[in-house]
Amino acid sequence: MRTAFDFSPLYRSSIGFDRIFDLLENASRTPSADNWPPYDIARTGEDAYRITMAVAGFGQDELSIVREPNMLVVSGERTAEDNGDYLHRGIAGRPFERRFELADHVKVTGASLVNGLLTIDLQREIPEEMKPRRIEIGSGGGKAGSRIEAPKTVGKPAAEKQAA
Repeated sequence: MRTAFDFSPLYRSSIGFDRIFDLLENASRTPSADNWPPYDIARTGEDAYRITMAVAGFGQDELSIVREPNMLVVSGERTAEDNGDYLHRGIAGRPFERRFELADHVKVTGASLVNGLLTIDLQREIPEEMKPRRIEIGSGGGKAGSRIEAPKTVGKPAAEKQAA
């Protein structure tokens, strides 16, 4: 049971939110994804996040973390083959690729693999020019009802320009 949303009324009154609407539309289209490997996403601070993935059986050289524009791709592929005669195989060693959509200005600050848990730390770093800043209001200094004049022409007068 899928509900389709029409975002077209929002396009008329919003500017610059196209990416958000595209994300919402794509999220409703994607089929239920494979839920392996399991992961947690936690907020560790006001602008800090941590992704923890259970990747038992994978070594550091078998895992890859790639930061693309607004996307974090974590993949793994085991290189060693076990040719043992298994009676039961419960530890999955199949290749995987997990994608995480990232907001603007989110940076990966570190990653570690300890006891089969891959931990990726993320930090949102808003550029200085995008942070809110207070604008001082200056006094007009002019008289009320002062007239604004048109800018004066520089160079030849208009009559000379037409004659040329």
